[in-house]
Amino acid sequence: MNMGKGERKIDEERLIDQIRRGDQAAFRMLVQQYGQHVFQTAYSVLKNAKDAEDAAQEVFLQVYKSLPEYRSQGFKTWITRIAVHKAIDAKRRLNRRLEDPMAEGELIEHLPSAEEDVLGQLVRQEKKKLLETKLGLLPAQHKEILIQFYIQEKSYDQIAKEQDIAVKTVESRLYRARSWIRTHWKEEEWNE
Repeated sequence: MNMGKGERKIDEERLIDQIRRGDQAAFRMLVQQYGQHVFQTAYSVLKNAKDAEDAAQEVFLQVYKSLPEYRSQGFKTWITRIAVHKAIDAKRRLNRRLEDPMAEGELIEHLPSAEEDVLGQLVRQEKKKLLETKLGLLPAQHKEILIQFYIQEKSYDQIAKEQDIAVKTVESRLYRARSWIRTHWKEEEWNE
């Protein structure tokens, strides 16, 4: 029963066909299916989560615009190629900005559209889901502080006040939790 790949290909073809006909729900499914892969591909080039997230949004905008020209050439390969190119472009822009702070203006090619906002939300949701799953595997003493800081987005002061501990204690607990992650989680675990 080795039908998994064939079924997935049929699903992709159907999704792509639906997206070409303007089905927004089908596009959201595509983003959910490939969001983490695209983010990881961009991250492997940029080594920065925020920059990779921005690049991932650009990838899905490009995919949306380019789908009419897509010709069943292996969708994952195609989207990976776009992700690598967008990440390399982003890296060049970032390097230019570092070399010439006045070049910042050229980064604003167009104002964010509603489409970009939706894409950004979807990519962030996918990243957050993956992070929540990974956090569930952490030792309890690290999990609580990381959830408060990264998922609930509380400040050091808020965490200190709620737990009745010093801000320095919050800092050291976060430091220990991050050290544990660096030691125990390999980069390839985040790839498909």
